[in-house]
Amino acid sequence: MSRSEIPFEPNSGKKPKNNKIQGRSPVIKSSQKPEQPAAANSIPPEVNRRLVRRAALFCGIPTSLGFLTFIASYIIVVKKWADLPNSAVVLVSMLFLGIGVLGLSYGALSASWDENREGHWWGWQEFKQNFGYLREAWKAQRAEKLSSQKPD
Repeated sequence: MSRSEIPFEPNSGKKPKNNKIQGRSPVIKSSQKPEQPAAANSIPPEVNRRLVRRAALFCGIPTSLGFLTFIASYIIVVKKWADLPNSAVVLVSMLFLGIGVLGLSYGALSASWDENREGHWWGWQEFKQNFGYLREAWKAQRAEKLSSQKPD
């Protein structure tokens, strides 16, 4: 089964060769500039903006609620509207902050990684597709690691 590649995925998964000649590193003269990464290997600006925007939304709202929990509970206790146990305040705040951490990951994975496609607002289809890319990359990395450990 052939998998579709991510639009900005490098063509070869191999590591670059070491430029050492007879145990010495190459000397870079001051007139030479180190090689810049190819534009094809970088994330396109539109995809990057989409990732940041979605991560900020899915992470920012719950994280803000986590911090507002402390402020709201302080006001409730000072105004003597209710007597809140400290552990309840901390647990509710930790819940919101934990959702914020998950939202950061979900925001990045639920954005469309295709430069020409915006994707759905909720992003569930994009999340499934992008998480599939990650699983395949993890499997390939594990297989490469196992094959490099095998004695010849």
